[in-house]
Amino acid sequence: MNDIITDIKALQEETLLNLKSSKSDNTIRAYKSDFKDFSLFCIKNGFKPLPSEPKIVSLYLTSLSTKDIKISTLKRRLVSIGMVHKLKGHYLDTKHPAIIENLMGIKRRKGTIQKGKKPILINKLKSIINAIDEEICEEIKKVRDKTIILIGFSGGFRRNEIVSLDYQDIEFVSEGLKLTVKRSKTDQFGEGSIKALPYLNNPEYCPVTTLKKWIEISSIKKGPLFRKFLKGSKLSDKRLTDQTVALIIKKYLSLAGIDNKNYSGHSLRSGFATVTAESGADERSIMAMTGHKSTEMVRRYIKEANLFKNNALNKIKI
Repeated sequence: MNDIITDIKALQEETLLNLKSSKSDNTIRAYKSDFKDFSLFCIKNGFKPLPSEPKIVSLYLTSLSTKDIKISTLKRRLVSIGMVHKLKGHYLDTKHPAIIENLMGIKRRKGTIQKGKKPILINKLKSIINAIDEEICEEIKKVRDKTIILIGFSGGFRRNEIVSLDYQDIEFVSEGLKLTVKRSKTDQFGEGSIKALPYLNNPEYCPVTTLKKWIEISSIKKGPLFRKFLKGSKLSDKRLTDQTVALIIKKYLSLAGIDNKNYSGHSLRSGFATVTAESGADERSIMAMTGHKSTEMVRRYIKEANLFKNNALNKIKI
């Protein structure tokens, strides 16, 4: 009998681990952050956050809509609230008319156009690299930051994919570089994918050449590819956070004399998609590099890239 109880306990513990592993750490953090905001709203207004009910959630969404928060954020908050209820064993009807009809009304009144962060295009990319070269600091720091920027842009990487790269994930070949992405936002089960970066004609902006230089100067032979520095220029064993990528981008845009307000870590990825679309790359080849599963976002980049190229005004001679 005791053996059966022990087995059941082991199965329960294993089941809990499986449930926790069903979502990525970033997703779990987002759920917690979103639900914390909802809880604060409930406490402030004398409502019970868990379990809640559709009319309370609807009031919360209305409250958010008055604070110039994007529709996409409202939808994400709703998903988070529903998921936390589910994980805690409570039922919340997130499809209830009180919620759905309210969301539709908010959409109509606010509009659904989304202004994303600006993409880093070729001229801005070169300005950033030049700003890194001109900065007065240790060479090893310059090479690390330059490599992060060029790899991130050339591979259409998400910022967490950049910092997740290990030495074991890179392979130099005659044509250029192969990078193994072990896991990404659209690959939650870790099937992995390989990105290929060919050599570029200009070594100053070539991600392959720059990465070789980083490997040489850093003497990294295993573990995280991009790491934090200790005091001075001593390299640590600790992996960079994805937030650091955004801070690096903003830092060098500012040093290049460019307003960095509307740029983020995502600007490298969107810049790659926009520039390649503008150069005539088809959506399938862009998606193969970026890892997008849906054509919707890629088509938006292509549409934006072609705003002037296919503009009807080009046919007018004045």
